Amino acid sequence: MPTLYSVGVSGARPLLIAVFALAALMATSCRSDQASGTLAAIRARGTITYGADLAGGEPYIYEDPAHPGEIAGFEVDLMNALARRLGVKAKMAQYAWSNLVPSLERGDFDVVTNGLEATAERKDRILLSQPYFIYAETLAVRRGSPYRTLADLKGKRVGTLNQTVAHDMLRAQPLEAVVYEGNEEPYLDLASGRVDAVLLDNIIAERYGCIPARPTIECVKGDVARGTYVIGIRKGDPELAAAIDAAIVAMRADGELERVLRKSNLWDARQTEPAPVITADAGVRARAFDGTQLLLFFDGAFVTLKLSLLAFLIAVPLGLLLAIARVFGNLPARIVARVYIELFRGTPVLLQLFVLYYGLAPYYSMGPVTAAVLGLGLNYAAYEAEVYRGALLAIPRGQIEAARALGMSPTQTIRHILVPQALRLALPPMTNDFVSLLKDSSLVSVITVIELTKRMSIAAVDLRGWLVPGLACALMYLAMSFPLSEFARRLERRLSRDQRPQTL
Repeated sequence: MPTLYSVGVSGARPLLIAVFALAALMATSCRSDQASGTLAAIRARGTITYGADLAGGEPYIYEDPAHPGEIAGFEVDLMNALARRLGVKAKMAQYAWSNLVPSLERGDFDVVTNGLEATAERKDRILLSQPYFIYAETLAVRRGSPYRTLADLKGKRVGTLNQTVAHDMLRAQPLEAVVYEGNEEPYLDLASGRVDAVLLDNIIAERYGCIPARPTIECVKGDVARGTYVIGIRKGDPELAAAIDAAIVAMRADGELERVLRKSNLWDARQTEPAPVITADAGVRARAFDGTQLLLFFDGAFVTLKLSLLAFLIAVPLGLLLAIARVFGNLPARIVARVYIELFRGTPVLLQLFVLYYGLAPYYSMGPVTAAVLGLGLNYAAYEAEVYRGALLAIPRGQIEAARALGMSPTQTIRHILVPQALRLALPPMTNDFVSLLKDSSLVSVITVIELTKRMSIAAVDLRGWLVPGLACALMYLAMSFPLSEFARRLERRLSRDQRPQTL
């Protein structure tokens, strides 16, 4: 009579082999269906979803000011026309522009349509459709500037957008490429003199840079280079790519593509000329996390640490003054301190950085590092003020009465009696705030400062993956914050009256 054990030994192996074979067959079938059935799935559900970013603005894809809640732009019109030819409707999926291609590969949507430039690197990674627009790289400079080519800008600061052909071109030149996330910010810095030139697609240059509202900026005549906008499709969707190509060719043949571009005032002579051939990327991209990348990460970590230390040197004394004003000041001083604290605590630090760097630029133009240090310092001063206020209120009132009995003035009492004790009590939350400041310093990338987190995101694009750069970034943040926490712990133990280590 066979036992359970004998059945497991003699019969389990063939059974397991059969199960694994069936699972492998099903997995292969699922991958095959997914690869070849995306077009069929689109038609079955009646919708093609395309990834895009509304932050790209006019004329690409943007919120229609005349119809709140609706989107407009020439790429919206393009996708609606293309979807109609496929027998479905188009639906946009909002994603950050820098994450569009990874999100496409992950299967979050069907295609990418958002000023996606055809490059050799992208062609190797995803399928690229027939081009639907031919753009030109346009150099913008301040009016009267001697710069007319990239060669003239050797050693100068030139603005552009991240993950663009223009960025690759600048990386191949002996100049400093200043990376932005929005279309308008590079030209604001150009007008204020914080960069010497801007290299971007002619659409962006003509709509945001060389406009009557910015008379000090001019676009240099002639195309620095040309390229094409395409629709991005996953590698495993050749049938969908073929259908999209056929639709674009048909739209070009019957004039609908021209009508779409003319509606947004984008039709020009370039659209009637042959599309430029995709060539190797102008900038050499790293493909491994090597020593060069590591040195760049160390440089980013140094910038992060420098910004945090300088900002905290502003936050601590200013926060202490605000706390003293709230606790011991007269009524006007208390009101001013309260307004400051609520203003800076109640508004996002990102907004404060934008106001300092861009909002004040017409009146006073400060450098990105200066704006970053000042913005973080002013913001954290509000938080430090509440920490010190709590510490001051925690000191027994008898300390003040004893100081008065000894004939000490209010100023002497605050300086020699209250502040030293308050700082000792506030040491743990101060340490916590500085660690938070280290992490919040990543926000300064919006004003072109390349700190550790921004360096990580740039490396992730170059390496086509976020895991290794993300882990390296996390380890560097930990390496900066842990020694500080340990130093604060030891200092707290030394200053504490209770020397028992278990209480710390």
